[in-house]
Amino acid sequence: MNRERRHSQRAGSRNQTNPQRHGFREERAKNREDEPALSEDIDVRDLDPMVLQDLRVLSKQNAEIVAKHMIMAATLMEDDPQLALRHARAAKNRAGRVAVARETNGIAAYRAGEWKEALSELRAARRMAGGPGLLALMADCERGLGRPLKAIEIGRSEEATQLDGESAIELGIVLAGARQDLGQYDEAVLTLERLSPSRTATGMTAMRLAYAYADALAAADRQADARPWFERVVELDEEGLFDAQERL
Repeated sequence: MNRERRHSQRAGSRNQTNPQRHGFREERAKNREDEPALSEDIDVRDLDPMVLQDLRVLSKQNAEIVAKHMIMAATLMEDDPQLALRHARAAKNRAGRVAVARETNGIAAYRAGEWKEALSELRAARRMAGGPGLLALMADCERGLGRPLKAIEIGRSEEATQLDGESAIELGIVLAGARQDLGQYDEAVLTLERLSPSRTATGMTAMRLAYAYADALAAADRQADARPWFERVVELDEEGLFDAQERL
């Protein structure tokens, strides 16, 4: 009898330290009922092999469904960000302990303008995976939430010093935007000048930096200085992604 009582007490202790949340099964079933439909022709081999490797911690069937939702999220992100977010949420709900699923949810939420959700998911992904990645997106989420000072704090973090060239530029562009949010237009210009913008550089990152620099100069009432940078963006922007032509 004493052994049974002690066993019961130990079992009770385990249940208290790791309880199953009330309604968990019902919530999971409801989430899966609400999942958006998947196309029949999705090939999970289209996903990055490293991502597929990360999903191997799941059952084979679940990993395949998660992979398909992630592919749909990536495919739809530009044209239908809300539907992309539904697919990303479905992947996260099925693979909440997989960093890449949380990252996908965070990026999709960011594209859909769901700043609070995006920030939460991106933070979770960074905790799981480590490293300095995703800082630019996180800082931009803080701007979206009306907290430019929080964005600037991210730029001052130790992790920010670990970013490589392109990631550092992306974060710098966001930080310059945060300075503009605060009405600190000269500081925004200085933030971008530290990134060494060049009118001879090519590529998407160089074009984004040139546009951000032109925009900051214009906001600082330096239209004459901004003009050649807008002109350079027009030269580089073959797809018409920026409004540089209209700003000349």
